[in-house]
Amino acid sequence: MKYCFGVDIGGTTVKMGLFDEEGTILDKWEIVTDTSEEGKAILPNTAASIEKKIEEHGLDRADIAGIGVGVPAPVTADGVVKGTANLGWGYKEVKRELEELTGLNACIGNDANVAALGEMWKGGGAGEKNMIMVTLGTGVGGGVIIDGKMLVGAHGAGGEIGHLCVNYEETDRCGCGNRGCLEQYASATGIVRLAKQKLGQEMRPTILNKEDVTAKDVFDAVKAGDEVAKEIAVVFGRYLGYGLANLAAVADPAVFVIGGGVSKAGEVLIPYIREPYMERAFFADKDVKFVLAELGNDAGICGAAKLMLDAQD
Repeated sequence: MKYCFGVDIGGTTVKMGLFDEEGTILDKWEIVTDTSEEGKAILPNTAASIEKKIEEHGLDRADIAGIGVGVPAPVTADGVVKGTANLGWGYKEVKRELEELTGLNACIGNDANVAALGEMWKGGGAGEKNMIMVTLGTGVGGGVIIDGKMLVGAHGAGGEIGHLCVNYEETDRCGCGNRGCLEQYASATGIVRLAKQKLGQEMRPTILNKEDVTAKDVFDAVKAGDEVAKEIAVVFGRYLGYGLANLAAVADPAVFVIGGGVSKAGEVLIPYIREPYMERAFFADKDVKFVLAELGNDAGICGAAKLMLDAQD
């Protein structure tokens, strides 16, 4: 039996799991992400934690395929990160450093791409080989899986769905510096922005409070039948649905998996996204499923393990 470790490095915690080759999680745990001093302790701390688990489980190193890692940044095919928003890293040879620290093989990928791989393997996209995952959180992330493999791209930036331009008239800037990015409308912060714009000029009664509205509030109000909230959801869904129709014309997925914090609203989201998608999708791309992500916080470690196991094939 072969084993591997899946690691999901986040800005707050590093989530880790020990897997067998079938994808069963044998153990999972997390440590705090130490971002001090440009994040120099992150990989040594991760390596030490893995070493401890190898001893704890009495594993023979010859039976360990290696370590798969998801990182919140573009990652090149040879495991190099050229900068991160929230880890403190600049240029970092993540694969080389982790292999030197552990003596084990390592495979590194972008965290959203890796989470998509996890959902394809054990979650909402199980059974499919062509899939797009959309993570609706503070930003909009994504992962494109084609023929069972992550789309990485020349600069490690494949699948940056949140930065599709979906509004050419937008004057406000996205966090990336551009204007009109999908992230400005379909993330949790984007939904709040749409809600505040709407509520600032709305005269009808609504259960939404302009001062402290959240994305969860909007979809709770949708479930309660609030007409103003429904109209906000329509705008959100139109931007996302049209953006996904454009993506489908390139990647031709069998399924869209919707994850991230916003997806906790549940099935109520799906019609708001599917209907505008169907309006704009190329005819050959209309036979596509929309499903909610299933793995939650385990998507990253599952996908990281899958990334490592695939590298053995």
